[in-house]
Amino acid sequence: MIETSVGALYGVGPARVRAFAKLGVHTVEELLHHYPRAYEFRGDVKLLRDCGPEGKSAVILTVATAPRVHMIKRGMSLLKFRATEEGTGDVCEITYFNQNYLKDSFSPGCSYRFFGKIEKKGKGYAMSSPAFEEVIEGHEDELPPLLPVYPATEGLSQKQISAAVQLSLRMALTDADAMEDPLPAALRHERGLCAYSYALRNIHRPTDLEALAAAKKRLVYDELTLFALGLAATRSRTKAANAPACAQADLAPLEALLPYRLTGAQRRAIEEIRAEMSGNVPMSRMLVGDVGCGKTVCAAAAMLFAVQSGYQAALMAPTEILARQHYAELSELFGKLHISCALLIGATTAAKKRDVRAALADGSLDVVIGTQALLTEGVAFANPALMVTDEQHRFGVGQRAALSEKNRYAHLLVMSATPIPRSLALGLYGDLDISRIDEMPPGRQVVDTFVVDENYRARLNAFIEKQVAAGGQVYVVCPAIEERETIDADGMDADLYLDDISLRDEVAQTIHSEQPAIKSALAHAQYLSETLHGVRVECLHGKMKAAEKDAIMQSFVCGETQVLVSTTVIEVGVNVPNATLMIVENAERFGLSQLHQLRGRVGRGSRKSYCVLVGGERVGEVARQRLEVMRTQHDGFEIAQRDLLLRGPGDFLRGGAGDGIRQSGGIRFRLADTCDDAELLELAMQDARALIEHDPDLASAPALRRRMERMFTPAEGTLN
Repeated sequence: MIETSVGALYGVGPARVRAFAKLGVHTVEELLHHYPRAYEFRGDVKLLRDCGPEGKSAVILTVATAPRVHMIKRGMSLLKFRATEEGTGDVCEITYFNQNYLKDSFSPGCSYRFFGKIEKKGKGYAMSSPAFEEVIEGHEDELPPLLPVYPATEGLSQKQISAAVQLSLRMALTDADAMEDPLPAALRHERGLCAYSYALRNIHRPTDLEALAAAKKRLVYDELTLFALGLAATRSRTKAANAPACAQADLAPLEALLPYRLTGAQRRAIEEIRAEMSGNVPMSRMLVGDVGCGKTVCAAAAMLFAVQSGYQAALMAPTEILARQHYAELSELFGKLHISCALLIGATTAAKKRDVRAALADGSLDVVIGTQALLTEGVAFANPALMVTDEQHRFGVGQRAALSEKNRYAHLLVMSATPIPRSLALGLYGDLDISRIDEMPPGRQVVDTFVVDENYRARLNAFIEKQVAAGGQVYVVCPAIEERETIDADGMDADLYLDDISLRDEVAQTIHSEQPAIKSALAHAQYLSETLHGVRVECLHGKMKAAEKDAIMQSFVCGETQVLVSTTVIEVGVNVPNATLMIVENAERFGLSQLHQLRGRVGRGSRKSYCVLVGGERVGEVARQRLEVMRTQHDGFEIAQRDLLLRGPGDFLRGGAGDGIRQSGGIRFRLADTCDDAELLELAMQDARALIEHDPDLASAPALRRRMERMFTPAEGTLN
């Protein structure tokens, strides 16, 4: 019954069906899960005289005069009437703009609960377009204290959505199959969760704050558990014993070539990798750590284990620059270990590509390092054992899957230089085991960080010249390529979740009005070229062709260019030990994790290095907090956790391939938040794995199985 179209509901005609479709709501069931984005608390009814103008208040008034429509000009009208307050006799003038259809909604002598901003007007009061509900004498206590505010679109008012949801609830409550609780009773009791039917009723029309909290906890747990079940089911199907066992794993030859000692965290990660690769169950592991923590040598160890056992390995990087850097570093190491290594990128000559493909196909090539060229037709391995992808957040899940599909039974290791908090890592990469490198190599210098504004421009330019004169090089990062580009200020990201729409708009206007002008890479490069004396300045941005970007970057690597003005295309870039200064213009427009990645471009050599964040004097509070965190914190995992708390998981990944939970199979949570609900997420992961282990097909929980299959796309999550 609930799978029927929303058009079957009373009052939902073709126009509203189309409007609901814009919200992704097509059926009654989807409408039931169109949850409120906020709630208005109308249960605290006050007297007019006790209401302040700073926020919305609830009052009970009796209509005193018949509503009248006043035309103020063509196409604009006012609906006005007066209402009085029982006991005090205070009068309030109620006005609605262009809502003449409400004229018959108010009858003199009837009482209503009005909710809105109340202003003093002469000896009385005034309200503009307040929300309202009729009060039935003797039933005042039956008015709901919390009213839902739904995600809406043009053609659907809050009242229309709410009415349709209430009809859907009535329909669902008469459908036993629809209200069947998908969670096993024992699990529900163990986790202290309310019944599914109770949760649905109280998420849409909560009786009080306690009921709302219980409903949200249950529905969040459901979302997380369904998601975790889909991942657990996928893992159970891919964990067949069909991978090549790399039992010959001797790290000593590699260690003997390293000019430093491995950290404890590196050894722990390598051991986790070795243990999984030694078996014939495919490894699916993510190696996550801060910039400069030594992930590459861990990947080198994994590739060594594969080759020692008679197999081949591949490493895929997101850019040709990064692929070349890996090749330059690893080919030298592998050459000393008598391991053959080749580079395969778009710029590789046709003849060399043929040679590399042939060597991979006949097994004479041990290791290949490349870009997405590794995914092209004609690239086939004779004995693949390990596939490594670097900078995982720069690849979509489809690209990772494509590399795995070409080498179906190989072990998989993915690396990310974004220090992802455990809660978010579980949500985004629940199909992977996680190895964290949370220890930096000894001697890694701390980059001193400063926050300045435009008043420091002359001193900053002098500091650039000083660094260059001392033999250093400078990165300058701008948020835009050209001046005409417009960028939403990250400083208002967290404010977009404000419950009060009017407050949200006010915050947005304030932030936009206070943001300093956006620095564009092209214009700023021209400015620095004309301002700095005897300094070669180049500009790098994402709209350039690959060959042009490579040439400019190579010039910087070689030291020919002293100042590189760029967009965040250099966030994932080559290692330039001579770079001693990172300047980020309009720093308030970047997230913490992105700023930390940019800062990680310097401080890689022996020279003392600095990071200067240039912002405005008047920026949003969230942006100010982010800049202060950057000034005082240097631990990547701590910074990432702060970023997640300040901005939320969606913005945390902005700029990469990730889009919230979609990274793991097309899922977008409606209520769950991988940051706020981290504890529930870990419980859900634990419970889901236990359920799948004891009942792989979920035969004992058919309702849970059906809902999980509906949550996942057919290609990613259905059980066969």
